[in-house]
Amino acid sequence: MRRTTRLVFILLIICTLAVAQTTAPGPAGAIPAGARPADKATSTTADNLPSEATVDSFLQQTFGYDSQLSWKISAIKPSTAAGLAEVDVVLASPQGQQLSRLYITPDGKHAVIGELIPFGARPYDAVKNILDRGITGPSRGPKNASVTIVEFGDLQCPACKAAQPTIEALIAAEPNVRFVFQNFPLEMHNWAAKGADYADCIAQKSNEAFWKFIASTYAQHSDITAENADEKLTAIADASGVKGSEIAACTATPVAKAHVDASIALGKEVNVTGTPTLFINGRSIGNIANVPNDTLKALVDFAAKDAK
Repeated sequence: MRRTTRLVFILLIICTLAVAQTTAPGPAGAIPAGARPADKATSTTADNLPSEATVDSFLQQTFGYDSQLSWKISAIKPSTAAGLAEVDVVLASPQGQQLSRLYITPDGKHAVIGELIPFGARPYDAVKNILDRGITGPSRGPKNASVTIVEFGDLQCPACKAAQPTIEALIAAEPNVRFVFQNFPLEMHNWAAKGADYADCIAQKSNEAFWKFIASTYAQHSDITAENADEKLTAIADASGVKGSEIAACTATPVAKAHVDASIALGKEVNVTGTPTLFINGRSIGNIANVPNDTLKALVDFAAKDAK
């Protein structure tokens, strides 16, 4: 789910925090070529991360006035940018839920809200290399394509459903591109993990059935709940050309869980924080439904020329 209250969050943070400037953050999951390891004075370790109590107190001071807003601290860890701590918070309001990320300075007195983006002469290569080594999801298009598009998606995510026509139009316009789907169910969605298990098990049986299953699941979004997810997803699997009962049995196996967990880990390694997130040869694209088709096509064409 894309960040429905992100603007409110940003405005409140701007009003309550002094924003610290950072320099040349590197791509998620990798140290940029030529970068020196952080020295002891600036590195962030488990010993100098902000405590959960401190983060919770900060959130209470910032949002405590709003009785309709709640939060869950999902991660406190060293950032890939030397010297910064990374704090992930899920904010919940009547309008929905969102994952927001804070970067905390070493002195623990300032924070930056937002996302680190890769920088350098070849800013997207590090993430591209990680994805090239790690993608295992079902794919469409030639395996030796010069451009690979990777989607990290959540089957319960309304924004993923809304983005599908845009993604399908892009794939239709670019038949020489390889497209890969990676499961990335969000914790805030109550049947997304089950949907990912079904999708993974179907992909193991039939690549063709997988794409039918994805489309049908999005089409039936409003009918699926946490309580009836097994029944609905089994029926969709049947209609997609595989035996639903076998798929349901597969979802209970350690193999399916391991596949989905590996896909989630891969997404986190390349700094996926929401769905859908698209990567075009390592370049991250968010809010896909709001990106014009011509712009997406231009990005793909540019990546193809750059790869030659």
